[in-house]
Amino acid sequence: MVALTARLPRRGRGFWYGLAIEALWPLVVLFVRTRMRGRRHVPGRGPVLLAANHLSNADPVTLAAFALASGRVPRFLAKAALWRAPVVGWVMSSGGHIPVDRGTARAGLAVGATRDALRGGECVIVYPEGTFTTDPDGWPMRGKSGVARIALETRTPVVPVAQWGVQRLLPPGGLLPRPWTRVDVLAGPEVDLSDLYELEPTKEVLEEATARIMSAITGLLAELRGAAPGDRAVPTPSAGSHPPRRTGW
Repeated sequence: MVALTARLPRRGRGFWYGLAIEALWPLVVLFVRTRMRGRRHVPGRGPVLLAANHLSNADPVTLAAFALASGRVPRFLAKAALWRAPVVGWVMSSGGHIPVDRGTARAGLAVGATRDALRGGECVIVYPEGTFTTDPDGWPMRGKSGVARIALETRTPVVPVAQWGVQRLLPPGGLLPRPWTRVDVLAGPEVDLSDLYELEPTKEVLEEATARIMSAITGLLAELRGAAPGDRAVPTPSAGSHPPRRTGW
């Protein structure tokens, strides 16, 4: 709750994105039992990639809350269709978010736009998996190489973030959130990719960088859940316990 009542950064939010933040923030504070840890790992300025697991259509809200509480205004990579939606399109354009035209020849434009955002010192939230995990127990899947490629090309710090509980706040396919749901967000130290910077970005190098990023996210998720991947019976956290999560792009 201390994190959620912190003074929020305002610079660069844009009118509609800023308005959405101001409208949603009280709802997060009042109706979501959020616990945020690891904010010290998010640099206060300069480019950073927050690489997170992806569990629900609600987790952009909880991840944005985490970034804002950490002193950063986040930009998201998101499906281009959102820019064509009423009102939502205004928010996406105003906030400097990055559209991804999945499955089209324009999909590669998102990579260039992300590079430009990072060179401008932005905080960009990415989902290395590219979609909701299909793992039946909610563990992250194999990541795609897009995040690793950008991180190596721009030498941008990658901070892993895990979240759990948001899939209960708004289950995939659900329309209305469930108030008072416990959501945990946990960030870890920057993923060390420095030994890969000078190497040719071959398939093997990108796979290694991606594996390190996904391993860091999965480790944080295991800490939140108090279990490891492969443990098939993970108890549902009670009010006093510490919950789980997942990732994309």
